[in-house]
Amino acid sequence: MFYDYIVIGLYFILILAIGIIFSRMASKSTSDYFRGGGRMLWWMVGSSAFMAQFSAVTFTGAAGKAFTDGFAIVAVYIGNTFAFFCAWAFFAHRFRQMRVDTPTEAIKRRFGSQNELFFAWALIMFSFLNAGVWLNALGVFTSAVFDADISITIIAIGLTVLFVSVLSGAWGVVASDFVQTLVVAVVSVACAVVALVKVGGPVKMIENFPGGFLIGPNMNYPLILFGTFIFFLPKQIITMMNLHDSFRWLNAKDSFNARKAALLAMILMGVGSIIWFIPPWAAATLYPDAAADYLQLGNKAADAVYLVFARNAMPIGTVGLLMAGLFAATMSSMDSALNKNAGIFVRSIYQPFLAKRNRHKCDDKLLKISRLVSFVTGVGVITAALYFASLKELSLFELMMSVSTMVQVPMMVPLVVGVIVKKTPQWAPWATIVIGFFVSWFVMNVFTADVFASLFGIGLLTDREIIDLNIIMIVGGHVFITSSFFWATSIFYNEAKDKNKLETDRFFEDLESPFSADDQQDGVDSQQRNKLGNMVITMSVGILLMALIPNPLWGRFIFAMCALIIFGIGYLLKRSSKSKTYSR
Repeated sequence: MFYDYIVIGLYFILILAIGIIFSRMASKSTSDYFRGGGRMLWWMVGSSAFMAQFSAVTFTGAAGKAFTDGFAIVAVYIGNTFAFFCAWAFFAHRFRQMRVDTPTEAIKRRFGSQNELFFAWALIMFSFLNAGVWLNALGVFTSAVFDADISITIIAIGLTVLFVSVLSGAWGVVASDFVQTLVVAVVSVACAVVALVKVGGPVKMIENFPGGFLIGPNMNYPLILFGTFIFFLPKQIITMMNLHDSFRWLNAKDSFNARKAALLAMILMGVGSIIWFIPPWAAATLYPDAAADYLQLGNKAADAVYLVFARNAMPIGTVGLLMAGLFAATMSSMDSALNKNAGIFVRSIYQPFLAKRNRHKCDDKLLKISRLVSFVTGVGVITAALYFASLKELSLFELMMSVSTMVQVPMMVPLVVGVIVKKTPQWAPWATIVIGFFVSWFVMNVFTADVFASLFGIGLLTDREIIDLNIIMIVGGHVFITSSFFWATSIFYNEAKDKNKLETDRFFEDLESPFSADDQQDGVDSQQRNKLGNMVITMSVGILLMALIPNPLWGRFIFAMCALIIFGIGYLLKRSSKSKTYSR
């Protein structure tokens, strides 16, 4: 563990350094703090969009699901990949073309100021739940690694993430996301290669998986599994391609870079969907009793399977690198949430309602308030994570899916469909959410999976089938009922009473109008490449030093190769920063 502590310590120093280095770029204005002034290159935006959808749940709750159920977990991540494809085809460049600094400013343009205020408070409260799930997942895993109290672990990690987010805003968030993408890639690929070698190749891994690889155990009705995959596609579009999550693309320097960013995120998610889960799939054969080592985690014991694999199969120091990857995943998700909340509060709550007299005069004051809001939001996220840690009866995957399907989907339906359907009354968004919450409650408490099964003459369902069928029914309810309700409100639209009509018309015009960067962009491009190139090269040196850890030759070779690849990326960034012309 001595080397693991060193690796983690050096990683934190690197992330803190990124926050300090990019803090100057975030200190010019609130637009810089919230979205980097809309001047970021596609590879920064794409890696950040990818990391914002990637959290420690992937290495914990989702890995535990892969360990017990096999290939089924990939359905969620294929849904993510498909959503990023839709971003490339339709959403990403249009979101960049909204010409706003925060998601709720886009909501105001589309639905009016009353809906802006409603969604501002609702989305801030929801982020506490979502980021709390991410932080709890990291706390579970970290407490298992270091045999520490989970509450203390959550508080310590949360405060560290809070420091970076408050200090550097969107520039630090996105820059650290890019570096963290490389960390995640290094850990994932290295673990996947070793896992395949130890298990005897992909064919052996599939053949020897207990309970069947494609279907998994405790599944008497494979059609339920197929239904889960089908309904995950629209679910992920709803939860990722909406006006709230448009913040992923507001950072891009122009429309073209937004589309390229979406394409990069799609490729990373598509490849990662398989690579991430090879170690837990292999562990089901290599270490079938892995969960028994962490019974203190209750039903979350299987969520530590990645740790078991790293400790038993990987060279010394990998656990530290794995923990760095987990910190990277959760920090990227949590700091994005904190930065986004600061923008929502300042632009949609404080500025228009609490600072009417000075809202156009004191951007410096608003910048200070933004940092304060980030801090307060971080404390709220830590509190939510501590509450989730007390829910021992739920696995992390079930917890994540419960929050996502029951709360997030109904909230985001009007923010997706509203980009397509133009003529809706001002009450349509919040009325749709009320209907959506009723649908979630009705499926969970009245028309449950057991009731559905008995109605259609389906025999006794396993616990796994009940969970999956609940997901299908809730998502199906929102796709067919909640979405249809919002669409149907068009019947009640009265153009004469629409006070926001002119702004809504301009909003849809902007959606179709390409946005181009100004003539000052080249200097900002150079700074991005140069600063990140330096950080990436520094990280490659740190990983190269891991080759000195007393490991077998193959273990040293893995670290050396990873360092070489990362150094090459850093070198290319540094070299391109010195060029007088920059490719789009």
